[in-house]
Amino acid sequence: MKWIVGLGNPGTAYQGTRHNVGFMVVDMLAKRWSIPVTQNKCKALIGIGNVAGTKVALIKPMTYMNLSGETVRGFMDYFKADLEDAIIVYDDMDTETGRIRLRYQGSAGGHNGIKSIIQHTGTQTFNRIRVGISRPTNGMIISDYVLSNFPKSEGELLKAMVEESCDAAEFALANSFERTMAKFNR
Repeated sequence: MKWIVGLGNPGTAYQGTRHNVGFMVVDMLAKRWSIPVTQNKCKALIGIGNVAGTKVALIKPMTYMNLSGETVRGFMDYFKADLEDAIIVYDDMDTETGRIRLRYQGSAGGHNGIKSIIQHTGTQTFNRIRVGISRPTNGMIISDYVLSNFPKSEGELLKAMVEESCDAAEFALANSFERTMAKFNR
């Protein structure tokens, strides 16, 4: 089974924030593949379906960002899932808004959700789609920045970036992650 985890924070207060682009990608995949993400399990909302002959789980951790690893570990244990079949989708300040960057290993880079996943899995090696949110330029405190909404002026960039993340995740279902990275890392 392939599984895609979109990182974010639960609740309407966080819905359109930069920190929630992982949820946005999972929501769009759920719509694209007609998989309702409503099952409450492993401290997450989960949807399981079939995409072109591949069993796929879509996962939105409900633990808040800093504890995302609890969901990932819980899912792995409950479903006997392999980490190499996972793709973690999350916001990345080191990637400019409008771009995505795929990697299969690396440090948390200051991202608390990724830090938690590394802690709970004991490895830095797992597939990732880093969705660009750029860094604040106006001296804004980072926590305030990631919890703020995308400005209307970035609406088209956001939509295209979420679409491209979905395309990359879908491509990865039938192709190796190395091949996916070669195709989607510009």
